[in-house]
Amino acid sequence: MHLGVDFGTTRTIVARADRGNYPVVGFVDPDGDIADHFPSLVALADGQLRFGFEALVAARAGAPYLRSFKRLLGRPGITAETPVDIGGASFGLLEVLTGFLTALRKALGHWSNIAPEFRAAATCRVVASVPAHALGAQRFLTLEAFRQAGFDVVGLVNEPSAAGFEYTHRQSRTLTARRNQVLVYDLGGGTFDASLVEVTGTRHDVIGSVGVNRLGGDDFDLALAEVVLEAAGNPPLDAGDAERLLEECREAKERLSPQSKRITVEVAGRPVTVAVDDFYAAAEPLVDASLEAMAPLVSALADEVDQLGGQVAGIYLVGGGSGLPLVPRMLRERFGRRVHRSPYPAASTAIGLAIAADTTSGYALADRLWRGVGVFRELDRGRAVGFDQLIDRNTALPASGELTVTRRYQAVHNVGWYRFVEYAGVDAHGEPLGDLAPIAEVRFPFDPSLQGRFVLEDAAVERWGHGPVVEECYRVDPNGLVTVRITDTNTGYSQLYGLGG
Repeated sequence: MHLGVDFGTTRTIVARADRGNYPVVGFVDPDGDIADHFPSLVALADGQLRFGFEALVAARAGAPYLRSFKRLLGRPGITAETPVDIGGASFGLLEVLTGFLTALRKALGHWSNIAPEFRAAATCRVVASVPAHALGAQRFLTLEAFRQAGFDVVGLVNEPSAAGFEYTHRQSRTLTARRNQVLVYDLGGGTFDASLVEVTGTRHDVIGSVGVNRLGGDDFDLALAEVVLEAAGNPPLDAGDAERLLEECREAKERLSPQSKRITVEVAGRPVTVAVDDFYAAAEPLVDASLEAMAPLVSALADEVDQLGGQVAGIYLVGGGSGLPLVPRMLRERFGRRVHRSPYPAASTAIGLAIAADTTSGYALADRLWRGVGVFRELDRGRAVGFDQLIDRNTALPASGELTVTRRYQAVHNVGWYRFVEYAGVDAHGEPLGDLAPIAEVRFPFDPSLQGRFVLEDAAVERWGHGPVVEECYRVDPNGLVTVRITDTNTGYSQLYGLGG
């Protein structure tokens, strides 16, 4: 069995490969109906964590719950132990992720429309998703949680890259020898990504990507809640009422059609009605933010006919957030008729992941590491710090095996103190620009008398001038995970470190 699992901010969607078709898996909801998703929700009931539909039932009964916990993965500096607060109790982030995916696996085997086949399958290949600009820690923790939950994960694919597969599968007629590029606009529940994909047959080359880690449907829900509260006179709300208001706003937003004129939700038990145009006025800056983020991919393609280059077959709108009628309207105002919306915007990524998992599909992907990896090092006996670029943000990911980058130099200190970071870009002088995310801090002993000691924080950094020749070997795997092995070539002493894992 081959599955694509799109672990989403508000909903997790699974698609399967079935003889060249890629249907979405249905799950039995609390009412006995078939739902096209598994809720990305965790609740605390009777001292136990509940996930998915069980969490939904517990939340409706008044249990404390947390939606959109996936957003925690986008914060710099996260680890497996990063605390997640639910109802005043604290749990490790990896524990919550693993618990959720374990519940998903159980639901696939017992409460889904593929349950008998899933249980009977001798093997089950799974390809999972991450945002295109996911930090190394997010990739590692996602992969580790899937594996601890019992899934056989054969790959991680960036969300808009997977949606590119779904576009080619459904919209191949729009691709020609002259127009063979697709600009995927992926607005999910918590993140926005856009990728420019060049298609040759079933081969997809990602030639550009941009993203915003905290821009998605959750922000539109909050914008609607603020409009509703203002219309209601800004009454004070306790935490429970505030959560219920956000839930009602999310459901009301998802019911909107292009013909909708008014929205009615309850505020502390009282119905409040607002004009859809008022909500759209509050939400337009969010759509503008996505267009601004996407601008580097569009500006390079501008021509005299419209704002898309001649090679671009269209902009493909995917992700649950793109279901809001305002989004395609604003994009069509800007880009015209070459804006296509997936018929299944929320499921597009899952379908593309199932295509990637299907060994008979013939689809191939060449993606890139859309964040750079660098290191701050000690200079001038520890009185200054310099920055070295190690792996460029446009580095092509290997289809198999590993990409290797090796550096050799003579150490001049007794201890190497490396502060590894992920960065968005560099200036003309090679200094990092934009957001920096620390991913590892490593102290490596060049002094043979310190080698074998695993606590070096108390060892002062001293300039020797006669240190060993040191080798750093960086390896990037197909999932975008980076490791480094540092070796003292004189003594042979060596240590392996995961960067972000």
